[in-house]
Amino acid sequence: MTFAGWLEILLFLGAITALTPLAGAYLTRVFRGEVTLLGRVERGFYALLGTDPARGQDWKGYARSVLISSAVFGVVLYALIRLQGVLPGNPQDLGAPGWDLSFNTTASFITNTNWQYYAGETTMSYLTQMAGLAVQNFVSAGVGLAVLVAFVRGLASRSGKELGNFYVDLTRAILYVLLPLSVVVGLVLVSQGVIQTLQGPGTATTLTGAKQAFAYGPVAGQEAIKMLGTNGGGFFNVNSAMPYENPTWLSNFVEMLAILVIPAGLTSMYGRMVGNKRQGWMVFGAMMTLFVVAVAGIYVAESHPTPAMQAAGLTGPNMEGKEQRFGIASTSLFAAVTTAASCGAVNAAMESFTGLGGAIPMAQMMTGEVIWGGVGSGLYSMLLFVILAVFISGLMVGRTPEFLGKKIEAREVKLTILGTIAVPMLVLFATALAIATRYGDASIYNHGPQGFSETVYAYTSQGNNNGSAFAGYTGVTFADVLGGLAMLAGRFLPLLAVLAVAGSLAGKRVSPAGLGTLRTDTPTFGFVLVAVVLIVALLTFVPALLLGPVVQGLSDQLY
Repeated sequence: MTFAGWLEILLFLGAITALTPLAGAYLTRVFRGEVTLLGRVERGFYALLGTDPARGQDWKGYARSVLISSAVFGVVLYALIRLQGVLPGNPQDLGAPGWDLSFNTTASFITNTNWQYYAGETTMSYLTQMAGLAVQNFVSAGVGLAVLVAFVRGLASRSGKELGNFYVDLTRAILYVLLPLSVVVGLVLVSQGVIQTLQGPGTATTLTGAKQAFAYGPVAGQEAIKMLGTNGGGFFNVNSAMPYENPTWLSNFVEMLAILVIPAGLTSMYGRMVGNKRQGWMVFGAMMTLFVVAVAGIYVAESHPTPAMQAAGLTGPNMEGKEQRFGIASTSLFAAVTTAASCGAVNAAMESFTGLGGAIPMAQMMTGEVIWGGVGSGLYSMLLFVILAVFISGLMVGRTPEFLGKKIEAREVKLTILGTIAVPMLVLFATALAIATRYGDASIYNHGPQGFSETVYAYTSQGNNNGSAFAGYTGVTFADVLGGLAMLAGRFLPLLAVLAVAGSLAGKRVSPAGLGTLRTDTPTFGFVLVAVVLIVALLTFVPALLLGPVVQGLSDQLY
């Protein structure tokens, strides 16, 4: 640990805190329809989609639109991947991946997971990368934003059951948020040396006289949206550890800011849209508290040698699997950011972290990706925990629980439980199936606790739509299919529960606040919220953490 390392972390935390109200104010204006700079383009999209922007949808109609659009994009993406061998934009003459990998990749990119069982530069053509994967990066992130906005409208609504129009929200999310920010971030990355070209592979002569090929491609544009949309899928197999994707300290810092700027800004937007900015800051404070603990824990853990290093007589920080140009602080901060934000981009080998250093990113995902979380999905998942915390607090004081003046009754509680518990159960079931049956053996590279950690991490990452991995876990047909199903269920089960809760609350009357009203915009309630997240979500996975990374951290050898 160094003074410069702690200073970098403090600088990052300060930058995110300062950007949050600015981003929140802009996002509020966008989704209230106050930003109309691209009005003609916007109206053209509505005409193309055949939707009336003035016509709202109830939660069932909104959910139906989400599912139909996701299915259509999924079919198109699957076809594009399977046909890339006969399509243009393929200077490397790459063939089509198998049906199982194509299914896994399709499920991955329509669910904002971007899990990759393949090396991007040697598997996907330029056309597939740009017209398929990059496009879906925008769309899947836009879907998350749209659903969150619908949920917030349901919380803020004073009458009626309409949550807005999905196609309007999706269009505004892409046109006014994701596209302009991607242009800005992309230009910054290009200025730092991130490549952006359509030429084929380059070649170089090594010191021994051999010829070596280097993959090029349209990297900067995809890099920008992979971060801003909390997608994470890299153009290259080694993701943001690759100099072509992430060449400098500044590019690394900008990429981390890009990952969190929208999820953090959404907390401010939420407070503004419900008419109580303190509500947004309460959620921001809970997320930031959990995040700071995670960053500090990883940095401390990685600043010390592993037990294996100690047994070999080695001292110093654990630089195994890390880039020298980033060092411990930037790597630890990046690992915390990407697993807190449902991004999955990495600038180091996660499987090379110490036992504790690897356990913390895994634990962040196990909370349900609510410490910032994905674009939109992180905040709507955290708001489910807010409702759960309100219900538990109401039981403790013997009052009917209310949130934003609306009574939380049996229907909302049941849907909230479904939205918060479904994914942990899904992850544990998938992990057990992979560990306990012979079908999962082919994917596990290491033995002992490290191999167990690889499996737990894989299905935790896919089920929570993160996308990062302990890289020893490899794809075979069983893992491709099980992982794809886990990603689909992990995305759409909570999403549907959220919309159903929003629909239920949208039509409820608001009760005026009284002396006995539970305040949900105070630091005290923020503490309760943190406790509920840790108890309800994280404790579910304690046995898995103990059997994997904790045992690995206490071991005196590498497996």
